[in-house]
Amino acid sequence: MQMNSRRFEDWLETFRTSINTYDYYTDFEKVYENTERLKVEANILNSLINSKNIEADFERLLIDYPKCLKVIPLLLAVRKSELYCKDENGAFNYNFDNANQSVAQYKYFMRQTGLFNLLENHVISNLYDYLTGVEVGLDSNGRKNRGGHQMENLVEKFLRQAGVEYRKEFYLTDIFPNKRWDFVVETADKIFAVETNFYTDGGSKLNETARSYKLIAEEAEKIDGFKFIWITDGEGWRKAKQNLRETFSVLRDLYNIKDLEDGIFLEIFK
Repeated sequence: MQMNSRRFEDWLETFRTSINTYDYYTDFEKVYENTERLKVEANILNSLINSKNIEADFERLLIDYPKCLKVIPLLLAVRKSELYCKDENGAFNYNFDNANQSVAQYKYFMRQTGLFNLLENHVISNLYDYLTGVEVGLDSNGRKNRGGHQMENLVEKFLRQAGVEYRKEFYLTDIFPNKRWDFVVETADKIFAVETNFYTDGGSKLNETARSYKLIAEEAEKIDGFKFIWITDGEGWRKAKQNLRETFSVLRDLYNIKDLEDGIFLEIFK
């Protein structure tokens, strides 16, 4: 496949809307693992649900089971052990791993944040189930990283199918000292550096990436025995195509998922 034999607009039309796999949305294995760590403490705190005297019951729990404190930030969907709060009565930095405030102050925290209301009015019936839901919500923050890894995993699959040996997240210190490449393939007479990404949405990040890779492509042309390959895709490029078009004009080895499916690696590494 010759790069100059393709029209940019035709190539762009083959870009994908999404590459999301079934495990992209929620990593339930991680959710269950995180929730299980607090299972004992959560079940102890269950005794506060529908309590008729929740402040006294909470105080007794802290005296007998002080480790229950570490569950509290997660009840607010916060994965931190220290929380800062202030109001007209002062500013406090609450530690939920090692109590640094009085029991009265922790009770104040529970009342002001709404946690006592959540528990005593039976809004929920089981804290373990509630925490599982919280973990599902927090796990959504990991989708960005999973999205990036999905493209890397996809490209890696095609590298394996091509039967080539490769290194992941590898530095070529003699060529680009401060650049870590997603994949590096070495053959008898050439070194290939491969970068991968997928953009669902547009934005300035795409233009910066295209400009950066254009510069790398121009530098790569000056290096004997070195070839730069960029694999990108995603409908985000339709909203930021001008810079990609410029890179397309100078980078011979700029491909998308359709090119991978058409066997471009078999041609490059033959």
